[in-house]
This record gives sequence, structure tokens and C-alpha cells, in this order.
Amino acid sequence: MGSIHVFVIVGCNDHPVYEVELTSFSQKKEGTAHLNQLIVHSALDVVDEVMWNGNAMYLRAVDRFKDVLVSAYITAGRTRFMLLHDARNEDAIKNFFQEVHEHYLKTIMNPFYGPNMPITSSTFDARVKQAAKKYF
Repeated sequence: MGSIHVFVIVGCNDHPVYEVELTSFSQKKEGTAHLNQLIVHSALDVVDEVMWNGNAMYLRAVDRFKDVLVSAYITAGRTRFMLLHDARNEDAIKNFFQEVHEHYLKTIMNPFYGPNMPITSSTFDARVKQAAKKYF
């Protein structure tokens, strides 16, 4: 993979719905998990501001911290997909978001899933990781 990738889905009420670190095990650094969470969640205000100033679903890189970027994608229900990454590849990131959005829609159509409930589906998790391998 070669770079940092942390993917988070945040519900419209600012509660985390899903989170996964997509960095390979050999590239993980000790103690960075909390820093990565902090960076992604601190970008929520920027995402909200950009979201209300336009009508695009894919918002590109909305925030930067040192050498990492946070890109965002907004669903019609105002759920935010956020990706922490250190490489610029806009097409791959957009395609990743679109594929994960399709899987997200299939997951929330489950009658046992409530709005903004945490996603614990192992199938969804596997599909997100598969999409990450495909695009990153």
C-alpha cells in the first residue's frame, strides 16, 4: 500500500458509525491510532462548512495536518465518509468513496439497521478492505 489510510463513517449526528485502519500491519506505527482519530474527527467542522457551501458529494481534500490529508464524501442523508491519507490520488479516492457508498447503501437497507447505528457487519468490513486494496 505504501501510505496511511484511515477510513471513518460519521453519522449525521456526529457519532462514528464505522472506522477502519487500512494501513498494512508492517507499516503501522506505535501510538498513531489515537492521533489519526483526532485528525479525522477534528476535520468534521471543515467538512460541515464545505458541505453547506456547495452541492458536491465528493469534497476532495478538505483538511491537512503536517503531511497527511483528509478527504471527504457526503451522502444524501448527510452521512460523512472521511479518509485520512498521505498520497494525492483524487481519482482513486473518489472511486473508493463511490464503491463504499454502494456497499453502505446495501448495509443500511437491512431492516434491522437503524439510522446512525454502528456498522458491525463483517461483510461490510471485508468489502471496504477489498475496495481499499483495489484503489490504494
